[in-house]
Amino acid sequence: MLDVRRLRLLRELARRGTIAAVAEALAFSPSAVSQQLGVLEREAGLPLLERTGRRVRLTPAGQNLVRHAEAVLERLEQADADLAEARGGLAGALRIGAFPTATRAIVPAALTTLARRHPGLEPMVSETDPAAVAHALRAGDLDVALVHAYDFVPAEPEPGLATEPLYGEMMYLAAPADGAPGDQGDPGRSGAPGEPDQGSVLRAHARDPWITATPGTLCHTMTVRACQAAGFSPRVRHQVDEFATVLALVAAGQGVAVVPQLGVTGPADPAVRLTRLLMQRRTNLAFRSGSGTHPAVAAFGAALRAAVPPDLAGSRAET
Repeated sequence: MLDVRRLRLLRELARRGTIAAVAEALAFSPSAVSQQLGVLEREAGLPLLERTGRRVRLTPAGQNLVRHAEAVLERLEQADADLAEARGGLAGALRIGAFPTATRAIVPAALTTLARRHPGLEPMVSETDPAAVAHALRAGDLDVALVHAYDFVPAEPEPGLATEPLYGEMMYLAAPADGAPGDQGDPGRSGAPGEPDQGSVLRAHARDPWITATPGTLCHTMTVRACQAAGFSPRVRHQVDEFATVLALVAAGQGVAVVPQLGVTGPADPAVRLTRLLMQRRTNLAFRSGSGTHPAVAAFGAALRAAVPPDLAGSRAET
């Protein structure tokens, strides 16, 4: 009989590519991971792995077994959800991943609603970049998470995960209000009648310094790709993840930036000019396949939807 825990290790190896990466993600030693995968091969009765330098490649039999493992793990999640429903009365920890703007603007109100409806539930929030969510969910470090995708950085399907749409946000080009660097004219929605299109708005700042998020984040990739689509590569001066700091740097004349709607909440800064772009950021709720009906996951999703501000609620994210 195949061991589910070893199947989980094989699934993670298929995603991460190295024994060391699996060990680090799941808090095992590399030797323990290798030993357990060796036992799984003996249980299967044929080779599942091939070594290629420092990486390990799955054999066709190993790849086929991973597909079965995905189905098995999804059914186990469904079984856990059914048992939780039968027990009634939500209690215990719910590990939540969220990116900073959602953590500030939406999650607190959702947690207030959740505490009122399910006082026995203990939500535990960790700020997590969407790029790291998939591994954290599959490893069991998170139970549910908010993830986002941009028009220029669409979300890739993640085996073993499912998503539900929450909301969409407008995007803005933030530039110093005095017109230097760059001069966009009056703020508005780019591409509207009589206004420059998005490419023109961005190209007007092709020679200016840019402020982006740190490399490896979706926000950084979004800015770079949006600029490249407009015909240039941004000259990055500052790399900052917190949008309030980004806007402060823009106000100080340090460059221009692309920021989402939730990143510009609060009193308007007269030193910053915002030009609406045609692109969007869409936010989804992500969880392990099969766990969407778990009462705790469903309760958090309902609380989140109730907390979405009215100006976002009309623009739903896409799965």
